[in-house]
Amino acid sequence: MNKKIIFLFLFLLPAFNYICQPVQTVPKNNFVAISADDKIENIIFKAANVVPTQQQYNWQKLEFIAFAHFGMNTFTDREWGEGTEDPKLFNPSRFNARQWTRILKSAGVKMLILTAKHHDGFCLWPSKYTEHSVKNSPWKNGSGDIVREVSNACREAGLKFGIYLSPWDRNNKDYGDSPKYNEYFVNQLKELLTNYGEITEVWFDGACGEGPNGKKQIYDWQAYYKVVRELQPEAVIFGMAPDIRWVGTESGYGRDTEWSVIPIGLKDLTPQMLTGKNPLDDIYQPKDVMGEDLGSRDKIKSANGLFWYPAETDVSIRPGWFYHSNQDKEVKSPGKLTDIYFNSAGKNGVLLLNIPPDKRGLISKYDEKSLLGMKKILDKTFKNNFAALAKTDSSTMNKTFYSSDKSEGQYWLAENDSASIEFTLPEEKIFDAAMLKEEIRLGQRVEKFHLDYWDGKEWKNFSEGTTIGFKRLLRFSPVKAKKVRLVIQQSRLNAAIADFGLFKMYGQ
Repeated sequence: MNKKIIFLFLFLLPAFNYICQPVQTVPKNNFVAISADDKIENIIFKAANVVPTQQQYNWQKLEFIAFAHFGMNTFTDREWGEGTEDPKLFNPSRFNARQWTRILKSAGVKMLILTAKHHDGFCLWPSKYTEHSVKNSPWKNGSGDIVREVSNACREAGLKFGIYLSPWDRNNKDYGDSPKYNEYFVNQLKELLTNYGEITEVWFDGACGEGPNGKKQIYDWQAYYKVVRELQPEAVIFGMAPDIRWVGTESGYGRDTEWSVIPIGLKDLTPQMLTGKNPLDDIYQPKDVMGEDLGSRDKIKSANGLFWYPAETDVSIRPGWFYHSNQDKEVKSPGKLTDIYFNSAGKNGVLLLNIPPDKRGLISKYDEKSLLGMKKILDKTFKNNFAALAKTDSSTMNKTFYSSDKSEGQYWLAENDSASIEFTLPEEKIFDAAMLKEEIRLGQRVEKFHLDYWDGKEWKNFSEGTTIGFKRLLRFSPVKAKKVRLVIQQSRLNAAIADFGLFKMYGQ
């Protein structure tokens, strides 16, 4: 946390205590069982103490990550291939993974996920389990490995690396012969997870069409999870797994109320089932999590179990997911990307933005321009936090505690489920954006809040919200004030506020 912010929090109102007990003393479980005897108060208490795993927390802190849809579809000008394409079509003329990572790093991206194999079954690495791969392409005379070059470039640039491996394979003749194909898929997964260094995210979608034999495959998800846990224990698994969920839309916009704690959704659940090293892996069943309300009190009151299941918000910078030259003029503008950022990373999610390389094997100048334009807006907007030097009346402040961890883990803990904090700025400022963060390693707790400013006579509301989570960003009509108040109206137990900021949007 910024030292100025830490200084600011020493002067907060008595509704909050500055809690600095080591974060590791809070509950560790990212799941909890609920019994039929639990009353709503007990359920709320349990929900408030479900916390992310260390892997989930590390992933959440990334905030802004990228997808690179690149493969056979890039060269056939399609979105979904048939699986019958000739490997000789794959031949990027100027492929340069370092160009990708240079641009992504400059744009503020923290991780790149590569489509190692899409639905057409074409592999961007020389898999020994299929001939449908780069080893039979003219690129580098069949001796190249896209996955290796991208993973190496990510590490050189300081970016995390993730892989997308499509379970649906329209090329493999055994797809639909479930035991046989599952063995094939596990073997490919092992190749990717053992030969390319640290993998931070493994991305599975649920596409399950027919294979060459006209049959549909029954995926062995539990077997896939086991391979990931054994070979890349620090990785998180997206989608058809219990680590990270799809937000439910490819627009880039999350929910106004985004809960990370939601019902497990298993019809028959007992506490005994939630034991072992990765109990959620054993019981998780892919399900529909696209509703508008996933974790409200109404949703959790009848649940038999809850788990930490945060949202990843994906969107492409272009209309399509693969590169198409006729979409060069349809790249999302810096302003649109900024709006998406506020509605994804700014709504308790992680933004996954797809930037598809072209046939040359390069990120286009159109995509680069928009990405860097967005970065400029965000950098200039968040450069000056007007609340950083704010003070409040400390005449009746309760005891202040200090953390032994100066880099993380400092937060304010309310004395009950409602509280308020007043901020007096050094001078009157005009602002139109705000940032709030919870210490989610204690749980996600805030259910309703609002922001007020003092006009010299009374408090006037200028913004409001429901959930906060890891980060909540708000925009509103410009406010000119010296005194601001954050009011926590409702919370699951006492809220833990980790950060607060007031900003002026650049260019507005």
